[in-house]
Amino acid sequence: MPKTQTRIFPARYDSLAAIGQFIAAAAERAGFDDCTAYQVQLAVDEACSNIIEHAYGGEGAGVIECTYRIQHEEFVVVLRDYGQPFEPESVPKPNLSANIEERPGGGLGLYLIREIMDEVDFDFESEAANVLTMVKRRNGE
Repeated sequence: MPKTQTRIFPARYDSLAAIGQFIAAAAERAGFDDCTAYQVQLAVDEACSNIIEHAYGGEGAGVIECTYRIQHEEFVVVLRDYGQPFEPESVPKPNLSANIEERPGGGLGLYLIREIMDEVDFDFESEAANVLTMVKRRNGE
């Protein structure tokens, strides 16, 4: 069982299933139950969808480098893209108590990622790439 593995996927929506399978299988190898592995897969799926839509401005404009590391009690997922950076703090927290008709579009994906994962770190300065690091701990702390 590799403790670290990287795969490169085309930045296309039809790559999301393969990325999800790659991450879900690794999360299970890291010791997570099916439910938690699915949650991690969901967070990665949302992040990759955002990369395709926002960083690349649509399909086929680049790649998504997906790396996982299994270390001690942590499962680390690193997504790297070469598209446009964005400022995550500029995305307002969604008002979950508002009626669905009153909510502005967007922002739920980032909220979901932050709720599911124990750590979420954006780095837009390294090697001319955008790097998103997400950590899920087995003990949930």
